[in-house]
Amino acid sequence: MQETEVAALATRVLWAAFALGGVFGAVAQRTHFCTMGAVADIVTLGDWTRMRMWVLAMAVAIAGFGAMAAAGWIDASNSLYAGPRLLWLSHVVGGAMFGFGMVLASGCGSKTLIRIGGGNLKSLVVFVVLGIAAFATLKGITAVARVETVDTVAVMLPVSQALPTLFANSLGGGVPVWTLALSAAAAMALAAWVLMRPQGRGADVLLGGIGVGATIVAMWWVSGRLGFVAEHPLTLEATFLATNSQRMEAMSFVAPQAYLLDWLMFFSDKSKVLTVGIATALGVVAGSAVVALRSGTFRWEGFAGPADVAHHLAGATLMGVGGITAVGCTIGQGLSGISTLSIGSFIALAGIFAGAVGALHYQRWRMERMA
Repeated sequence: MQETEVAALATRVLWAAFALGGVFGAVAQRTHFCTMGAVADIVTLGDWTRMRMWVLAMAVAIAGFGAMAAAGWIDASNSLYAGPRLLWLSHVVGGAMFGFGMVLASGCGSKTLIRIGGGNLKSLVVFVVLGIAAFATLKGITAVARVETVDTVAVMLPVSQALPTLFANSLGGGVPVWTLALSAAAAMALAAWVLMRPQGRGADVLLGGIGVGATIVAMWWVSGRLGFVAEHPLTLEATFLATNSQRMEAMSFVAPQAYLLDWLMFFSDKSKVLTVGIATALGVVAGSAVVALRSGTFRWEGFAGPADVAHHLAGATLMGVGGITAVGCTIGQGLSGISTLSIGSFIALAGIFAGAVGALHYQRWRMERMA
C-alpha cells in the first residue's frame, strides 16, 4: 500500500468515526441514554428502565465484538483494555473518582457532549475543565502522581486479561471458541434480563440500547478492521490508522476530549492531527444538535449559582483525572471495554457505579442538611 492510499484510507476512517459519533449523539439525545441518569433513577426513584437500556447496549456490544473476534476480524489484545497488566487499583480508584464526578457534573463524558449539542452551556464548561484535567493526567502533574501511586499496584497475567484468552490458556481450547461461547452467553443473559420486564421492551429502550450498542460494534470494525494496515509504507509495521493510542479503538470520551482541546489549541501545528477519538467526539455534538434542533428541545442553559458552578467544576476535574486513571469512562470501559470481556473493564465499571451511588447519597445528604 502506497502513502497516498494510506492517507486516503485514514480519511475514510475519520469520516466513518464522525458519522458513527453522529449516530451515537442522535440516538442518545432522542432516547435520553445516560449512565448517570440510569443510576440516579434507581437510587432516587427505584426505576430500572434506563438501566435496562444501558444493559441492552452492553449486550449488543458484547455480541458484536465477540462475533467479529471469533471470526478473526479483530483481536482484543490489540485494544487498550486487554493487555496482560491488570491495573486493578487504578481501575477501582479512577472508576470511583469518575463515578462521583459524573454525578456532580450532571453527566459523564458522553453526556457532556450530548448536552453541548442541546445548548447546555454548563456542559461546555465541564468539557473544557474535563479536557484539561484529563490531559494533565495523561502527561502532566497528575500523570506523575498516577504513575507513582496507583499504577504501581498491578497484577501481571501470563496472557491477555480478556476472559476468553484466560480461559483458553487455563482450560485449553481455542481462543475463538471461548470468545464465541462467553460472548454469546453473556449477551443472551443480559438481553434476557432486559426483556423480562415490560419496561425493557419499550421503544426508547430498544432504540437506545440497540442503537448505542451497534455504534460501539461498528467503531470496533472501523478502527480494528477498516483502519488496520498490515505494513505501513513508512514504518513497515502493522498500524491502526488515526488513533492516539496506536491501537484499535472504539468509543471513549475522556482522553478524546483532552486530545480535542489540544488539537483546537495547536491547530497550526502540523504534528497535531485528527484521530478517531476526536472525530467521534465532534460527531456526538453534531448528532445531538441535529436531533435537539429538529425536535424543538434545543435551549440555552446556564448555571443556577455559585454552588452549581463549584459542583460542576469539581465533577469535571474528577472525571478528567478519574477517567484517565481508570483507562476509560462509562462508555470507554463500560461498553467498549466490557465488549472485550476484559477483567479490568469489569473492575472499572464497578468502581464507577460505586462512586456514582456515593455521590447521589452525598447530594441527598446535602439537600437534607440545607432543608
